[in-house]
Amino acid sequence: MSSALPGASISASEVTDITPFGFWLLVDDSEYFVPFTDYPDFRRATVAQVYSVRRIGPVQLHWPALDIDIELDALARPSDYPLAFTR
Repeated sequence: MSSALPGASISASEVTDITPFGFWLLVDDSEYFVPFTDYPDFRRATVAQVYSVRRIGPVQLHWPALDIDIELDALARPSDYPLAFTR
């Protein structure tokens, strides 16, 4: 049995669709909806900026061009994170 190369990404994360209300994000085997009402900076972003997501840790995603980080737990259980996303 061989392991992945050191430093190689072993988990996928990608935007799969953008709607007028937000976008769908596939991370590993889970799909999350990111609503523009909760994350308004994405509404003003270009399509290319929204699609340019990077996984920077086991539970954290980053959009470099927008300087936005989101933890997966905030998407999975938004009621546990009542603070609004602001700049």
